[in-house]
Amino acid sequence: MRGNDLREEFSPYGEIVFARVNLDRETKRSKGFGFVEFANPEDAARAKAEMDGKEVRGRAIKVDFAKEDPTKMYNKAERAEATEAKVEAEEDETVVDENAF
Repeated sequence: MRGNDLREEFSPYGEIVFARVNLDRETKRSKGFGFVEFANPEDAARAKAEMDGKEVRGRAIKVDFAKEDPTKMYNKAERAEATEAKVEAEEDETVVDENAF
């Protein structure tokens, strides 16, 4: 699963600003979690309520709000731009923790 797959799974709940599945640097395989950022907090809350525990690709996923700053995952050029958006959308992010991906 990649960011576009996450975007597709979560898009029925609202406008998605950002979606990413975290990959291992060496193997390029999923680390089992990713981030989805919605344009507004109501959509993020609805996605969390409806997607938590849902089966995706044969595995139940855990959905929660981000506790860490996903901008740490960006390269330096993107970080400055993303930090500004992160401040505005801090509560709009939903974390997808799934060992299947």
